[in-house]
Amino acid sequence: MNAKTKRLLFVLTTIAILLATALHLRSASANSSQPQSDSDQAARIARIESGLLPAVVIKGQPPNPMTIADRMAHYKVPGVSVAFFDHGQILWTRAYGLADVAAKKPVTPGTLFQAASISKPVAALAALRLVQDGKVNLDEDVNLKLKTWKVPENEFTIKEKVTLRRIVSHSAGLTVHGFPGYASDEPIPTIVQILNGEKPANTPAIRVDVIPGTLWRYSGGGYVVMQTLLGDVTGKPFPQIMSELVLQPAGMTHSTYEQPLPKNRQAEAATPYRSNGDPVKGGAHTYPEMAPAGLWTTPSDLARLAMEVQSEYQGKSAKILSQDMARQMLTKQFGTWGLGFGLANTDGKPSFSHGGANEGFRCNLHAYTDSGQGFAVMTNSDSGGELAEEIFRSVSKEYAWPDYRPLEHVLIKMNPALFAPLAGTYEIPDIGKLTVTVKENVPYLQTDFFGPTPQELLPESATQFFVLAGDVTFTFQKNKEGAVTALIVHAGPQVFEAKKIS
Repeated sequence: MNAKTKRLLFVLTTIAILLATALHLRSASANSSQPQSDSDQAARIARIESGLLPAVVIKGQPPNPMTIADRMAHYKVPGVSVAFFDHGQILWTRAYGLADVAAKKPVTPGTLFQAASISKPVAALAALRLVQDGKVNLDEDVNLKLKTWKVPENEFTIKEKVTLRRIVSHSAGLTVHGFPGYASDEPIPTIVQILNGEKPANTPAIRVDVIPGTLWRYSGGGYVVMQTLLGDVTGKPFPQIMSELVLQPAGMTHSTYEQPLPKNRQAEAATPYRSNGDPVKGGAHTYPEMAPAGLWTTPSDLARLAMEVQSEYQGKSAKILSQDMARQMLTKQFGTWGLGFGLANTDGKPSFSHGGANEGFRCNLHAYTDSGQGFAVMTNSDSGGELAEEIFRSVSKEYAWPDYRPLEHVLIKMNPALFAPLAGTYEIPDIGKLTVTVKENVPYLQTDFFGPTPQELLPESATQFFVLAGDVTFTFQKNKEGAVTALIVHAGPQVFEAKKIS
């Protein structure tokens, strides 16, 4: 896979994560918080396990029932762990499949997974605790308290500064979207080397390239700056900061930000796998970028964290934050983003959430601010994100949540002769290529985002098509002569133009 193709995969995967985080889809709502008997709960879990739903359905064509076991096999996801919580209690957990295929080690509720980008809102809680304690200020220039390293000043920082509020709400103007981590045989850079993009760091320098406060742009790089700030302010290693300020108070007894995972705990961890089922070479990557990507945890511990945030928001607890600070955290700052979490309010039901994607791990956490319900999924596969979304849609249907409803498209009949001109290779500059082929009068699209299997393009108009694999539509553009010249890709809120090159 070349660099541009990897970039396309990363961008589209991130879009999927952000959609799962803050752009959930509507469905009917109802009150499902009444106590359930053991038999009722077992029946609910059974319906969830056998009722997974696709991202897209065709109007008038009910989707075929899908089971977790079948979909794990379909996506080649070895292991899954989940936890459902409601009103301060973890009501049920389930673990499926294998933490390690070669060793035939099963996943248990205590199996550790990398939380990937869910590390960010957890880290944001520590930063907000230090704000609450008067150690840092949400709205001051972070350079005032940074000692190890300073954000380089330039034409973008003359009037507006990088602040902690802007960092945790992804509006500080800082670069570097995410981090691939480091394989077991690779040297690990220092935090300063990462910040400056110096070898052996494998990502560019983290810099301000737009005026802070003027643009929402997801930035893992900003959280590395925050990690440095917290270390400089406290004089403590980041894993210790997180343990003292967040993990221990929230009861996250299985969790750690230590990178790499200590040897005496490696037996607790799931082995990461690629989308084709192969293990990630050398095992789990190391993430010295701990604040944006370094948390090892379980779905139950993520549930405990979410329940603590819910309780603090409601003024029932203050183990980490006061009610005022918790409410600031769950107040929109820029776009749909709060101070660490993505926020939504569907049918009057506010929620906070975040997804994550590290090498060989995919996960998601969603919680309702007022109702007390929520769900966490963790997987040990690069293709676990798609499976997690299908599980979420089944949970959402069972508990009548107002989010995660499948998209409904209308399928039209179209003259097969009109498909042939669509075939060709399309390229998104600096990102990658998409290939459209026509076989037996059926158009297919191939891109790494959907894995190795070509996806059938289904027409909803003469020029617009959709796929069943995700919230992505494709619009073919023609010139005055009627020749197809470009393919517009609509992936959630993002739009990409892929020009036809052959």
